[in-house]
Amino acid sequence: MTFRTVLALSAAALAFAAGSVVVDGTTGSGALSAAAAEVAPESSAHDAARVTTAKLKRVDSIELDAESLVFRRGSKTVVEASMRDSRTTVSLLNRLLGTPSRTQTAEGDGGACFPSGTTYTWGGAVRVAALTTPAPAGNAVEIRVLRDAVSSRFGGDVELTGPDGVQVGDDLSDEIADAPKSERVSFGSDDAKAWQLLLESGWAPADDRDAADDDDSGTNGVSALTDDTTVTVLGSPMPVHAQRSC
Repeated sequence: MTFRTVLALSAAALAFAAGSVVVDGTTGSGALSAAAAEVAPESSAHDAARVTTAKLKRVDSIELDAESLVFRRGSKTVVEASMRDSRTTVSLLNRLLGTPSRTQTAEGDGGACFPSGTTYTWGGAVRVAALTTPAPAGNAVEIRVLRDAVSSRFGGDVELTGPDGVQVGDDLSDEIADAPKSERVSFGSDDAKAWQLLLESGWAPADDRDAADDDDSGTNGVSALTDDTTVTVLGSPMPVHAQRSC
């Protein structure tokens, strides 16, 4: 197993430590439709339905924010999909990127805290897990970006970024050095350094848990995982300094 693979699996483990459950989220399936119906913001679904194929095929970048995916053409937002809306998120990615590959996993196959289910990956670059019910933080999907670009079904390349344009392959040495300790976590050893850096906070708990529980859950949002200081994975939600066990 390569160090890059270990980092990718660590990203999954960190995400699911927050209490999410993966299901078979086939587009249009009863489980996914039911979950989406419970959490889908009406504005998100309405905006996605209004986006024509002509507009969608001009999208040249997708930004993973703390609580949404933003589809853009240049600096203009074409459509934004809330991560509380699993059906819209999967539908837009299908329409833009084509049919994803699917991998069935047994519990624990994807790393610590990773449940059984199906993962959906477009071009080896964007991975989405649809949740049976919303996670405690409120998200209905978990998203990982594994490359800096992906081919669209229309033949062009779509750039994949995080907040402020951060991409897989970028060197974040300055950002890591400048970040407060509350927004970064060091992994590995002197021979194999790695970091998790919070890029944008989000996903505050919806309930009124006490301060101790909040400390256990860490600070959630979109994060970058690095090999030394080079970004290998972007993910949301992905808590920093989470203490809570599975």
